[in-house]
Amino acid sequence: MTDSQTDGAATESPMEFYEKLTAQGEAVKALKTGKAPKEEIDVAVKLLLQLKLDYKRVSGQDYKAGCPPTDSPASGESVPAAAEDGDDLVDPWTVATSNAKGIDYEKLIVRFGSSKIEAELIERMERVTGQKAHRFLRRGIFFSHRDMHQILDAYENKKSFYLYTGRGPSSEAMHMGHLIPFIFTKWLQDVFDIPLVIQLTDDEKYLWKDLTLEDCHRYAVENAKDIIACGFDVNKTFIFSDLDYMGMSSGFYRNVVKIQKHVTFNQVKGIFGFTDSDCIGKISFPAIQAAPSFSTSFPQIFNGRKDIQCLIPCAIDQDPYFRMTRDVAPRIGYPKPALLHSTFFPALQGAQTKMSASDPNSSIFLTDTAKQIKNKINKHAFSGGRDTVEEHRKHGGDADVDVSFMYLTFFLEDDEKLEQIRQDYTSGALLTGELKKCLIETLQPMITQHQERRKQVTDETVKQFMTPRKLDFHF
Repeated sequence: MTDSQTDGAATESPMEFYEKLTAQGEAVKALKTGKAPKEEIDVAVKLLLQLKLDYKRVSGQDYKAGCPPTDSPASGESVPAAAEDGDDLVDPWTVATSNAKGIDYEKLIVRFGSSKIEAELIERMERVTGQKAHRFLRRGIFFSHRDMHQILDAYENKKSFYLYTGRGPSSEAMHMGHLIPFIFTKWLQDVFDIPLVIQLTDDEKYLWKDLTLEDCHRYAVENAKDIIACGFDVNKTFIFSDLDYMGMSSGFYRNVVKIQKHVTFNQVKGIFGFTDSDCIGKISFPAIQAAPSFSTSFPQIFNGRKDIQCLIPCAIDQDPYFRMTRDVAPRIGYPKPALLHSTFFPALQGAQTKMSASDPNSSIFLTDTAKQIKNKINKHAFSGGRDTVEEHRKHGGDADVDVSFMYLTFFLEDDEKLEQIRQDYTSGALLTGELKKCLIETLQPMITQHQERRKQVTDETVKQFMTPRKLDFHF
């Protein structure tokens, strides 16, 4: 079907493509809501991507739900080739690419208008903190930023800031990909010694998923246990459920309302692709995710001060929320939040999509046993190796598409050892099975240790972290 859509692109009008795109977007949403088989969803998403490319080629405009094409046709010079944007689709709910190496992050930086994390910024962070940069920075896993230099300027001038990150609790068990922002946020909190707020968007999951309100809240509490097990300090960290905190904090709700007043329906349709058939809860939710970016949402921590800037470490698919937030901030008298963006953690089957909590074989879960970890990696981890041992020894493997090597870049601390593994694999000295063994031996003790720490997290511990209170900072 994709080929036929491409062949017909020259004869169909932009409006006809717009209508097809809208219908296909609704079809993808229906498949996801109905928990259709992953293969069926992938086919539908691939068609959606192709339609977007064809629409841009015909209309000269990027597709935005709820925004039909303008009447003025684009000239040939002003319309970039389809390859210009590639086959990547990145928004808060969908991440897809046809490239085995994954998303083209250089193009994503240009598309989103953020700034690349260059060596100079990493070196400055090391000078300011007196600490070696985290491996996620050294290896480009956190690769993009907004206003990080401003944060460092403030820190050097003895001005405080705070951290904000979050989690959408859609299931009891978290997978390894979910840990990425928390591992990095823990390092940031340790080296800068600053407050941290963690939002659990159980309300969002109720609005988007086929889940009960009670299940969403229960998942939030269970996910909080995994987050706490990352080693956060209860005296410096506040974790909150939207369903709980919204009714407790007038400061938080006041900020939600301020944001809602300054964002129009057309804007959220353009940013998030909402349609007329989406419930009003979805349309209003972005303001709730934006509100923790402002210090007055936490009067118990910041004593009502409105000038404390926020730094948000998150995956880059969350950036649309905070582009909106940064646009609103000066209009309601607050500093713009700064951001650090991470790449996506690939599924075991390859870097075309991020991991999915709904597909147990796409992910290494934090509840997996050592045997399950071994079996999943051996059976499902996409290999960049050759078809035969002889070919592999002669030509070597492709580390850029090999999932086991990708995972090691996230979790193996030793830079020299990682580079040696890359060289051995690409030269053919290291076989795929041996590379997978390296990953298994890295992940098994890491997850076992996490499980042991989680066992120590009691309901009382969770209550302490999730109770609104003053932290060990003076504002």
